[in-house]
Amino acid sequence: MNGPEIHVEFAPELALFVQRALRRTLVTDGVSSLGHVVESAGVPLTEVGALWVDGREVPTSYVPSAGDRVEVRPVERPQRVPGAPLRFLLDVHLGTLARRLRLLGVDTAYESTDIGDPALAARSAAEQRVMLSRDRGLLRRRELWAGAFVYSTRPEEQLQDVLDRFRPDLRPWTRCTACNGLLKEATKDEVADQLEGGTQRSYDVFAQCTQCGRAYWKGAHHEQLVAIVERALTDYAS
Repeated sequence: MNGPEIHVEFAPELALFVQRALRRTLVTDGVSSLGHVVESAGVPLTEVGALWVDGREVPTSYVPSAGDRVEVRPVERPQRVPGAPLRFLLDVHLGTLARRLRLLGVDTAYESTDIGDPALAARSAAEQRVMLSRDRGLLRRRELWAGAFVYSTRPEEQLQDVLDRFRPDLRPWTRCTACNGLLKEATKDEVADQLEGGTQRSYDVFAQCTQCGRAYWKGAHHEQLVAIVERALTDYAS
């Protein structure tokens, strides 16, 4: 590009996306929006909370002029998503995060196979779900309902980040961790075909998914799940 020069300062929270210094001079083409300029610098707009030019807030459609001093701020937390009840869609790389969000009762769709960015973006729009991904290209697709970058590769940190950013309503033990369906109380007879002998003898309290039929009980890993739930409720329950 060979046009007006602008001076841009990126918030420290966006350092992950900016390959060079957080303060830099950028050459624009004189016609592209500020949103396009920011994305071209490597920052998905899903991670931008506000854009300020010379002390005033401007929309992403603003076309910068020579000498503009731009401040790129991070998303404010908790982030409010307008419209439909808060729901998420996760891509193929975030299976553990999906299961933990479902454990907490958060409506979480998950694609266990790679269906491609266009299909994921289309589903996000059709179902009005916030797309969670570490794929910056996916988060730049215009058809997304809403999106957010998952910063960590560790499931524990991923969960903390999502809960801190969006503060979804938590209703633990109400969703199937396998398919996201709602759970209901079930008798031992109703789930008997899924129980081995030891489970048959040792447990009497069960739940069952209303969608896929999977049975649940307080098995060997229950204490680990309780720890995840209790920490989330302590730190993030509204």
